[in-house]
Amino acid sequence: MPVLSPTLTNLIEGGSDGWEVFMRARKMIANGTPVTELTIGEHDIRTDPSILAAMDVSARGGHTGYATVPGIAELRAEVAARVQTRTGVPTEPENVMITPGGQSALFASHLAACPFGQKALYLDPYYATYPGTLRGVGAVAVPIQTRAEDGFQPDAREIDAHADGAASLLINSPNNPTGVIYTRETLEGIADVCKRHDLWLISDEVYDTQVWEGAHLSPRALPDMAERTLVIGSMSKSHAMTGSRIGWIVGPKDAIAHIANLATHTTYGVAGFVQDAALFALREGPEFEAKIAAPFERRRALTVDILKGQNHVKLIPADGAMYVMLNIRATGLSGEDFANQLLDTHHIAVMPGESFGKAAAGHIRVAMTIDDERYAEALRTLCEYVASLCE
Repeated sequence: MPVLSPTLTNLIEGGSDGWEVFMRARKMIANGTPVTELTIGEHDIRTDPSILAAMDVSARGGHTGYATVPGIAELRAEVAARVQTRTGVPTEPENVMITPGGQSALFASHLAACPFGQKALYLDPYYATYPGTLRGVGAVAVPIQTRAEDGFQPDAREIDAHADGAASLLINSPNNPTGVIYTRETLEGIADVCKRHDLWLISDEVYDTQVWEGAHLSPRALPDMAERTLVIGSMSKSHAMTGSRIGWIVGPKDAIAHIANLATHTTYGVAGFVQDAALFALREGPEFEAKIAAPFERRRALTVDILKGQNHVKLIPADGAMYVMLNIRATGLSGEDFANQLLDTHHIAVMPGESFGKAAAGHIRVAMTIDDERYAEALRTLCEYVASLCE
């Protein structure tokens, strides 16, 4: 029997991808046990009916054939205008590649940036698919740990120490899983390392509309960084269009042209009626995006208020995104053990910090993705459970 490619079989290094608690929770639900899920970044609202109506009109109007591979001209222009308005960086449609979601954009960007067998750097904690994505393009995935005591802000000196022989660095701000937004000082240090070592910077900015405190700065806006930065964007989080699978890459025109060639040989683009729906959604403007983000801002405020009333659970500064990262080290348990026990005893499912790397050990990630009342009740129960373990 032929063997499978090691590129595929080593995607998660033959081990766990960190989602066992989530899968256990889903199995319990399938067997009839109610579970409060605070695991994945899925909105508790569905895609807005007006967006679905635009998609329906487009599809019924005939936009169901092959669409232009880099993306329809109007959508590329809309994304370019949006990026230029938000960042101040001159951006043209030729700087934009429309992709089947942010995950596809991450894969294509790393295939563009990373010669086979070369190091690709990423920061720990990380979104669960990052290391597998890097291995999937044939790169050597190298994590660089950030520290809870530093608020999970990356240290440029740590990145610099790993940068020799690397082709790229992947960052994510606002960050999943921590909710941290990287400061200008942090990003300037990262930019200096990228220029010194001639690295591509791949910046995952899918949470750029979910900013609760401070400001999001795209590193593409820093001096001399536009020529070496590939920015990942997506409609999933900003417009609750997770299932529509539509995102983009913004980068230098030459890189985008080559990535478009890749799409011709892989995805062959994104359905035209989905692109038309995304165009409609983007044209609804910042007010619409703020409406989609509002529930998570409320629940973040709820989180802060609830955690003020106890001393055992520590909140990592949650300045953006739809998650909070909680330090539960006072229990003496790993994040994985705590999450499993919480699921067994209270039927509340959270993600262990260890699902996102070694740096988040002793933490859990809580997705703020259920209605306010049930979210507050679950968080209070979690805090009470932590207190019981600390007695």
